[in-house]
Amino acid sequence: MNARNPGPWTGGGNNTFLLPGRVPTLIDAGVGDAAHIDEIEARLTDTDSGGGPLARVIVTHGHSDHVSGVPALAARWPGAAFDKMPWPGRDERWPVHWRALADDELVEAGDGRLRVVHTPGHAPDHISLYDEESRTLFCGDLVVAGSTVVIPGGRGGDLVAYLRSLERVIGLQPLRLLPAHGAAIENAVSVLHEYLAHRRLRETQILELLGPGPARPESLLDRMYRGLRPELREAALSSVLAHLFKLRDEGRAEENEGYWRLC
Repeated sequence: MNARNPGPWTGGGNNTFLLPGRVPTLIDAGVGDAAHIDEIEARLTDTDSGGGPLARVIVTHGHSDHVSGVPALAARWPGAAFDKMPWPGRDERWPVHWRALADDELVEAGDGRLRVVHTPGHAPDHISLYDEESRTLFCGDLVVAGSTVVIPGGRGGDLVAYLRSLERVIGLQPLRLLPAHGAAIENAVSVLHEYLAHRRLRETQILELLGPGPARPESLLDRMYRGLRPELREAALSSVLAHLFKLRDEGRAEENEGYWRLC
């Protein structure tokens, strides 16, 4: 179900996934749009799988487009449990009791169980949820159909962790990815490998651009992203910074008064 929050960063709006059945479960909370909440209730009421009130909400990570709908969901379904991987200092923004998820935990959802897969990088608390029977991965913002994912350097993003998360998910050999933005991805492993290749390409570009001498991140951005829409500039700059921080931590680049150079 669409959370009805279209925009430059969210595309056509966030996907949320309702799993009816023994434990009616919603994956990601959306933003609290009233029509979205009503649609959830209508689907729970109309389902042939037993119906019943919403019992569980699992949030893939603490960015506002995934979590800010929690108060509205709690108001509509006071008995629902709210689950996520902890993000200390951020989870307290939302007035619900969070049940802390653990990596590799099995969670009852709908008529089955989902395995919690900690996939940090886009955010430190980011998780994916794996249905081992169907080999379907609810992947949050790990992957987006037809685009790439922002790694918000300096704001909880970590490129090294993100690359490890992609590798870990490849190891699961999922058949299908259900992302929080855009269409389902059927050629899952192939797309994950493409994501790794894209990040290697961006790193190579930065190394080449820094070769002649120091440069500011904004200058790198202008040369790497030709024709970038103004509203996407901040997101792209975050990813450039994430690459620079990775190179810094590896001892291959350093920053001085806003300029970056190779070591």
